[in-house]
Amino acid sequence: MKYEKEISRRRTFAIISHPDAGKTTLTEKLLLFGGAIQTAGAVKSNKIKKHATSDFMEIERQRGISVATSVMTFEYKDCLINLLDTPGHKDFAEDTYRTLTAVDSVILVIDSVNGVEAQTRRLMEVCRMRDTPVIVFINKMDRDGKHRFDLLEEIEKELKLALHPMTWPINSGKDFKGVYDLHEKSLVLFTANTKADDEDALTIENLNDTLLDNKVGESDAQHLRDDVELIDGVHGELNVEEYLQGKVAPVFFGSAVNNFGVREMLNTFIRIAPIPRSRETSTRIVEVDEDKFSGFIFKIHANLDPKHRDRIGFMRVCSGRFERNKYYHHVRLNKDIRFSNPYSFLARSKDVIEDAYPGDVVGLFDTGNFKIGDTLTEGENFYFVGIPTFSPEIFKELVNKDPMKTKQLEKGIQQLTDEGVAQLFTQHGGNKKIIGCVGDLQFEVIQYRLLHEYSAACEFRTLPFYKACWLTTTNEKKLEDFLRFKQMNSAEDKDGHPVYLAQSEWFLNTEITNNPDIQFHFTSEVHK
Repeated sequence: MKYEKEISRRRTFAIISHPDAGKTTLTEKLLLFGGAIQTAGAVKSNKIKKHATSDFMEIERQRGISVATSVMTFEYKDCLINLLDTPGHKDFAEDTYRTLTAVDSVILVIDSVNGVEAQTRRLMEVCRMRDTPVIVFINKMDRDGKHRFDLLEEIEKELKLALHPMTWPINSGKDFKGVYDLHEKSLVLFTANTKADDEDALTIENLNDTLLDNKVGESDAQHLRDDVELIDGVHGELNVEEYLQGKVAPVFFGSAVNNFGVREMLNTFIRIAPIPRSRETSTRIVEVDEDKFSGFIFKIHANLDPKHRDRIGFMRVCSGRFERNKYYHHVRLNKDIRFSNPYSFLARSKDVIEDAYPGDVVGLFDTGNFKIGDTLTEGENFYFVGIPTFSPEIFKELVNKDPMKTKQLEKGIQQLTDEGVAQLFTQHGGNKKIIGCVGDLQFEVIQYRLLHEYSAACEFRTLPFYKACWLTTTNEKKLEDFLRFKQMNSAEDKDGHPVYLAQSEWFLNTEITNNPDIQFHFTSEVHK
């Protein structure tokens, strides 16, 4: 293996959770440990005092939520960690789904007060589709929440996930005293409003040691002994192979805002998390240790830097070595392009890099060449598979409020929909532009960004559509007739593929029954 050393030190993962579970706060604490930032931002009750490092869009800072996936790279104990902080809000789920195609493992943050929530279930379904290894971090232990055993039972039942506790809490809420590390056999004591560090860790090989009683009190010490005996009896040592297969999830307890319980998780993460893996393409499996470079674009972000109207494609390196200023083959466009300023990221700040290896996420300056799912190689023609586009749930007509700014609006909506925050459909027989989104918040973001980044004012008119279905057929004549008869309900997506916009489930089922020669698809895998 030519690049074995580089591959073996890389870990690429995403942090996922329901909104407000403390995901962005945890991200910052990991960056603090890696020395990537010196002070943490504080995101409290959606009023931001010092903005979170990973929330870099103006609208994110105003509302205190993450609406775009941020990419951050840092080093910790000789490991190079690529961390992707994803949007928790359900209206931006599609960005998160696509991000999960670019990582090798995930950390799932669960709020100890609220437990498992709807978005958590949906995210776990996507992880299960790919057997992605999961580590669970149960956050906010310093708040009064659910009992620890009840919480574990709820997570196992709701997410159909076998759990393996790696640390164990002593109480919760105002009585929270710390966590016991079951693997390292050490106790870390918690003091409210202070940050945990190495000096706080006590090594207690034998839980019957009276030192435990002195530190946490006799009653809590006995509770901990009983709990640990029970957990050891049920779980024993973690089977790392089962974790890597996505069958078992190690669990850690802590409080991200107090930096508590985070180090234990990070140390275990770099010890057991998977290194970059081989990946499936349209023609063959690409092995991670191949000499030749390959990678794919999983995200596009316009105007990362408001001063320059730039556009960045986020590429996951899958094999070989990516080099600055070298020509690579863009499979969809069938042309060779080179990149003079490839970036690595710490949220908004960018550093130009000379090379990158499997597992790395590289930012490529884009002049409009990229779409989500594009593959770059050293000449071979294939696509990495499994990067889906989902049917939107809300449809609105884009209405231009300033005819003098038509060009800006056209350019803006093209670029923003290339990013994947929404889908653009053009109605057949007319020029009506229809935007499809998963949630209402996306329309707000689009309207805001069109105005502030492209000086284009628009409004949206709600349309009575229920679902978009991509159409394929072996009988072109039948499809032509169908699109002609259903002109009001037919459109093209950005790539010119025919789409049927159904008004209701009943209409959709009727059309499926009446048109056996036409296939109706609810997802469109990029490039199919």
